[in-house]
Amino acid sequence: MAEKEGKIKVEIVTPVKLLFSESTNMVVIPGGEGDFGVLVGHAPMISQVRAGTINIYNGDKVSTQIFVEGGIAEVTSEGCIVLAEEAVRVVDIDKKVAEERLLKALAAQKSDKNHVDGLNAPEVVAAEARVSAAQS
Repeated sequence: MAEKEGKIKVEIVTPVKLLFSESTNMVVIPGGEGDFGVLVGHAPMISQVRAGTINIYNGDKVSTQIFVEGGIAEVTSEGCIVLAEEAVRVVDIDKKVAEERLLKALAAQKSDKNHVDGLNAPEVVAAEARVSAAQS
């Protein structure tokens, strides 16, 4: 995954497949502590990935958007790998299915007698992020 011509190799992997593998100018990842961008020469790091959209840039424009439900990102001198629990290209998200998933997650949260008010369950957070991605 060596850099070439100012590009960094980005791979997005799920438990079932390699969803994305290309050299690109920059990738912006929804990290556990906030979004972060990765360019050639980025310092090595490992970060939690929260539910959200990964934006992949070619030149100064977003060329690909991939929704992830969480995982881990590793940045090395050779590239960036995101190991995602679940990932799908944003263009492939069915908005209606995403909204139904959110309604089910909210209903399950409401019926959970151990739920803490004011704090959304991880399933609700992921479903809200998927709906948001589908609307973008």
